[in-house]
Amino acid sequence: MKKTNAARLLEAAGIAFELREYQVDESDLSATRLAGEIGLPPGQVFKTLVARGDRSGVLLALLPASAELNLKALAAASGNKKVELVPLKEVLSLTGYVRGGVSPLGTKKPYPVYLDLSAGNWAKISISAGQRGAQLLVNPDDLSRFTQATLFEN
Repeated sequence: MKKTNAARLLEAAGIAFELREYQVDESDLSATRLAGEIGLPPGQVFKTLVARGDRSGVLLALLPASAELNLKALAAASGNKKVELVPLKEVLSLTGYVRGGVSPLGTKKPYPVYLDLSAGNWAKISISAGQRGAQLLVNPDDLSRFTQATLFEN
């Protein structure tokens, strides 16, 4: 597999990572299935959700594969009264990524990143490499610094 833009960004920043490939199942793009494909527990695989706050605009939330986003917790962490997930039809135009391949790295515009506190439980977490079929394993502290993420309790 050739490197994705997300992998190139980490490499340019001198951040260690591992690139893992997996078989894409178009009928099931869930992060929990993906976790099984790459041999990691769902708590170590982080999905990137695209949301919009009533004050801040678009933001990215990274949380474990098996977790559901607590919109109130994200709103509180991001200084919004209300946060909603963006419709799937807007994800590509906002981020440059398709559903199942959204990475917090290399989006069309830099968006604020909110990382679930549980990331700190792992030496490495898995995030999308920016395309379906590819994941990046990266130290959560390195990722947090690079993306200037705000930690939040989902």
